Amino acid sequence: MVITGLVFAGIAALIHVYIFYMESIAWTGDRSRATFGIASREEAEMTKALAFNQGFYNLFLALAVMAGIIVFAAGNTTVGATLMFVGAGSMIAAGAVLLLSSPSKAPAALKQLLPPLLGVVALAIGLSL
Repeated sequence: MVITGLVFAGIAALIHVYIFYMESIAWTGDRSRATFGIASREEAEMTKALAFNQGFYNLFLALAVMAGIIVFAAGNTTVGATLMFVGAGSMIAAGAVLLLSSPSKAPAALKQLLPPLLGVVALAIGLSL
């Protein structure tokens, strides 16, 4: 179960790195605008600074999870698991906020919160055995 938890946490980190890219680097592009429901390039330009900042939040969460995986794999189970639980737990919380505040964005919220949730649950079970 520990390996399953690490894999799902890693997938969650990769998803959040991609979200960082879309929000902080490619925000005004056609694909990012379509993904986030931004109708016009002008609207994307007006919200670019907010998206840029938000993208870095996603990157920092991904880095915490990645650091946790590396530290865990290096043998420091406590510190590695702590980093993963904090990073993935924050991803879960952010996805829940999106789901509750914008039910129309449920597919995006579930993509954001299910992989880290599965990782946290599997890791917790694996560590408790």
